[in-house]
Amino acid sequence: MNTLPPRVAIYDTTLRDGTQGEGFHLSGLDKLRIAKRLDQFGVHYIEGGWPGSNPKDVEFFEEAAKVQWEHAKIAAFGSTRRAHTPVEEDQQVKLLIGANTPVVTIFGKSWALHVTEVLRTTVEENQAMIEDTVRYLKENGKEVMYDAEHFFDGFKDDAEHALATLKSAARGGADCLVLCDTNGGTLPSEVAEICKEVSAQIPNTPFGIHTHNDCELAVANAITAVEAGASQIQGTINGYGERTGNCNMTSVIPILELKKGIKVVKDLRGLRDLSFFVDDVSNNPHFLRAPFIGRTAFAHKGGMHVDAVKKVAHSYEHIRPEEVGNEQTILVSELSGQSNILIKAEQMGLGLTKGSPEARQVLMKIKELENEGYSYEAAGGSLELLIRKSLGKHQSFWEFKEYHCSYRQQNKDGQSVCEATVKVEVESQPAYTVAEGHGIVNALDKALRAALMNFFPEIEKVSLVDYKVRIIDGHDATAARTRVLIVHSDGKDNWGTVGVSDSIIEASWKALTEGLDLFLQRRRSS
Repeated sequence: MNTLPPRVAIYDTTLRDGTQGEGFHLSGLDKLRIAKRLDQFGVHYIEGGWPGSNPKDVEFFEEAAKVQWEHAKIAAFGSTRRAHTPVEEDQQVKLLIGANTPVVTIFGKSWALHVTEVLRTTVEENQAMIEDTVRYLKENGKEVMYDAEHFFDGFKDDAEHALATLKSAARGGADCLVLCDTNGGTLPSEVAEICKEVSAQIPNTPFGIHTHNDCELAVANAITAVEAGASQIQGTINGYGERTGNCNMTSVIPILELKKGIKVVKDLRGLRDLSFFVDDVSNNPHFLRAPFIGRTAFAHKGGMHVDAVKKVAHSYEHIRPEEVGNEQTILVSELSGQSNILIKAEQMGLGLTKGSPEARQVLMKIKELENEGYSYEAAGGSLELLIRKSLGKHQSFWEFKEYHCSYRQQNKDGQSVCEATVKVEVESQPAYTVAEGHGIVNALDKALRAALMNFFPEIEKVSLVDYKVRIIDGHDATAARTRVLIVHSDGKDNWGTVGVSDSIIEASWKALTEGLDLFLQRRRSS
């Protein structure tokens, strides 16, 4: 029978264990910014790094000591004393105390293999190292977490030895014994059995869990440990960490709160923003399909699914998206039914009636265009134009005549130059402009804007903020069709438009013109 603890503490190690992941880098200032957001979110412990290991961690602990933390306790991370060295003389232990944090987390060896082959000492000395270090830190007024490194591997190899290391930490006065699945290879059934044994053998000291994701089981193992009595979970935001990563806090926290009924943070609705913030600060792309907080976590595409969620949202949603700061998204594609189109039209403020000729026309047009290579999932602007045209709510602001692009190998400064000419007609008045740019698309964008600016000065507010190219049916090599997605912004709103053609220039032109067209449609209609 599972026994849930009355309280589960969230111990975040994004700033230490997370930075061991490939492609995840933080400056000292970055670490402080993330720590403050974690504190606002309601995390109980924030592991800042290893004092003295690098200048960034030194900087972080110096600055963290000046901050009045609202909710979290800052933890310094380090190791037990060295073998055959008095704890009070161990330089690394001195640095842990000098970090001036209320919490210190130390790791020790649970696996006899590591004791004899890596540390090259005896199991008796290893146990003394653990107990001495924990006791010394407690005597210096620290709350002490003991991370039992490789505990599950050590237990499976020699259960008596692994448990003896935990008992050493408990004798030293550890506040929490954290069982670490350092290799990430333990299964939930094993976690449940081993946690049960730990609880029976050491009943008077709380235990926690630290899992890695090498078998895609870090979150499942953490929840299993909680069900077996663990009162602390260690992990990272977005699952960053060494190899395949750590237990993902953006999954485990909502599971605890929404599935297990254990309140762990101040306001779960801030979860998605926190996730995106960590990605942005570390300059990493957000994982679109991340559970709970990903852009597609509550995205519905199939017509039957969309029809169902429109009537009863929880028919295809296991939680309400807003509970984690997310939102429902209706995607439009060749799999769509009329419900998809109706919901999207409603979101855009365009009246479209179910069963109407206009609704059927939009649906058939979308399916036809997607067969040609179009995709509207990230191109809501192009979809809105299509609906406006079907409803007769589209005004043609200009008539396109022609464009021409050229490329010069070098100018007088030794740089390559792209040039574009654009000819349009606005209310029977011709406009013919030439512009140079850094690449063909940039030159076309400048020339088009120059041609329209005298007639529509408001487009000066619009900028192109993203440009992506996707090759469709790559087996056709240089004859393959190209899909271009462009995102424009007016400083307040963003909108995506799409163009498809055998020519990358033509595809780019379609997406460019639709982006400016939609802006004018919205401005003039309002």
